[in-house]
Amino acid sequence: MRPNRLPWFILAIAAFLTGCSGVNKAPSSGQQNPPPVSSVTVTPSSGKVNKGGSQALSATVGGATDQSVFWSIAGAGSPTGDSPHGFIDNAGVYIAPTSVPSPATITVKATAVADATKSGTATLTIQAGSAVSVTISPGSGIVATFGSLQFTASVTGNANTAVTWQVNGAAGGSASTGTVSAAGLFHAPNSVPVLTTGNNSGQTTQVVVTAISQADATSSDSVLVTVFPPQQNAQNFPTPLGVSGGNAKDTSTTGGVTVCCGGTLGSLVSRGGKQYILSNNHVFGESDAATIGDPISQPGLIDNNCAVPPTAASLSQFFNLENGTGTKVDAAIAQVGAGTVDPLGTILQLGGANVNNQPTDGPPHQGSGVPPTMGRAVAKSGRSTGLTCSTIFGINVNTSVEYQKGCGTGSVFNVTYTDEVSITNGGFSAEGDSGSLVVTKDTADPVGLLFAGSDTDTVANPITDVLTALADPSNSSSKPIFVGAPNPHPVAACSLPGPQSAMAARLALAKVTPSSDALQFATRTVNAHASEILAHSEVQSAGAGASYDNPTEPAILLFVNKGQARANLPLLIDGIRTRVVESEAFERRGAVSAEESAALEQSSEPAQIVYPIPDAEVARAKVVHAAHAEEWMKKSGVQGVGIGSSVDSPGEAALLIFLIRGAAHEAIPPVIDGLRTRVRESSRFRAGYGNREPHNGCKLAVAKNAKSNPQ
Repeated sequence: MRPNRLPWFILAIAAFLTGCSGVNKAPSSGQQNPPPVSSVTVTPSSGKVNKGGSQALSATVGGATDQSVFWSIAGAGSPTGDSPHGFIDNAGVYIAPTSVPSPATITVKATAVADATKSGTATLTIQAGSAVSVTISPGSGIVATFGSLQFTASVTGNANTAVTWQVNGAAGGSASTGTVSAAGLFHAPNSVPVLTTGNNSGQTTQVVVTAISQADATSSDSVLVTVFPPQQNAQNFPTPLGVSGGNAKDTSTTGGVTVCCGGTLGSLVSRGGKQYILSNNHVFGESDAATIGDPISQPGLIDNNCAVPPTAASLSQFFNLENGTGTKVDAAIAQVGAGTVDPLGTILQLGGANVNNQPTDGPPHQGSGVPPTMGRAVAKSGRSTGLTCSTIFGINVNTSVEYQKGCGTGSVFNVTYTDEVSITNGGFSAEGDSGSLVVTKDTADPVGLLFAGSDTDTVANPITDVLTALADPSNSSSKPIFVGAPNPHPVAACSLPGPQSAMAARLALAKVTPSSDALQFATRTVNAHASEILAHSEVQSAGAGASYDNPTEPAILLFVNKGQARANLPLLIDGIRTRVVESEAFERRGAVSAEESAALEQSSEPAQIVYPIPDAEVARAKVVHAAHAEEWMKKSGVQGVGIGSSVDSPGEAALLIFLIRGAAHEAIPPVIDGLRTRVRESSRFRAGYGNREPHNGCKLAVAKNAKSNPQ
């Protein structure tokens, strides 16, 4: 492997992970301080890797709920590696050099982001392997979304020079990571890959392209490919929106290290005959620390090596996060300069047509937007992940979000939000997408302003609340409206294979398996109540399986013919949740075993993460939500309460309980006031989105002096 140097901004992002560390965080309402880090353990702790090969590593952060780590290679020219030492990506995949170094032992280090004084290591010995050698040219590189890179693989030591190409270990790759042809042509995915598992889930990531010798499968070479969206680039004025930008003063210097932040210039609005860029307070207003009139730049400092970029607008107004009155929103507007912003409100890749499988640019539907509805497909164009598509998971979500004044420094405070919008994530957004406009997929109507998230959810302010909060201070009836197209149009990019497959993945729900003891208990309960369960005429069979509304619990499965009316099916039986399974027909009738239940489930459609629910169900859920949301928000380990759809009973609403992964919490009752509950466990909701504690309120940040050296 002869990697080219990785782009400075990738190494800078990695280097910054310790730049915000050590910030003392105040607990949110109802939250506890995160437990201290006791240790970091890397698995495997040692091993042998053939030259040009790769090794996936994982890290466990002992005693802490925040499991994120910064991967580095000891002695390398940059934290993420160099040609003699190999490279490590932020998912923990180590790629060995193509020649055996001297000494042949490489030390890979995982440092806890929650406490930079705690780390663990793995010792990897690079060995020659077979006489066959594979080398990929031109080496590690970068490519824009929807773009391509041509690789060639040279094989020595055998007459058979054929190779098999992989992306992230999958032959030929995939739509979410990019594909590679038999000739080595890499086609980038249509949106930037985001880690959904592992220590640094929720972060944009590189992908690993590998060539394996067909003559000797133990011989291979790998390169890192960084996929970036055109939304990160400096744009020609007048600039389109949905691109990199932020407050040109959003920077700080500590210990000689300059840290700068930024996010997304979301969309164009007009008010009182003037045009403004809409984004977040924490992108434009530095979480209340900015001054009206501050320059708003394009691109953001983060994409200009912390040097001041050209000014696109001037900060005009922001909702005060800490002391603002009324419905809380994370929003700000900046008046555009002459000739700096496209006056039609064009947003990158949001057009209503595709040309040669490439998305066109286009504005949203003009006006005041539409209210969020459960299960509606949405899209956004943002600085970090580009054009992505997903669906609304929850509405009326109450949550508490942490902020930090300034970039990587300053006091920390908490904001409690009500009636927010939750969108299924898994790649829909990442750090730096803050400020993006969320629109409906079918009409491009504004529906929300993206401002926070976790590794499973993106959180947006309802657009009506945003426009109300940004009314003219001297005339509350003068609210901003979106500049855009006079007629609605679909977001055509969402129909392309990449976004479509990513959206399908976000909607798919992984099957869960309860413990054998839980299954046995549920089976005994079925047998004890078989006669009364089967007395419901629509129930053909009853068995035991897993609950999807709370994957840690078993469920009594009620097998019902698809389309048959359901009347008063029990929500609980002896305290155990019930789950309705629909299909055209079931082969067995009556009470069945857990094994027979699993077989019957195969005839039903796979479970989805979101189901449509009727208005009457939403209204019923709102009553329960109003009565209990505040109470549950005060409980330890709970970071949000909202309204969503039940998976255990499609068509029914559920009270969503958002839990902080790893935090202690009391038992979640399966039913509250006759409404099913649904548990959603994730990393902590944070402004700017991200899975790492140091990034609270940081949008996305880099350290200026982290630029890589030529290799």
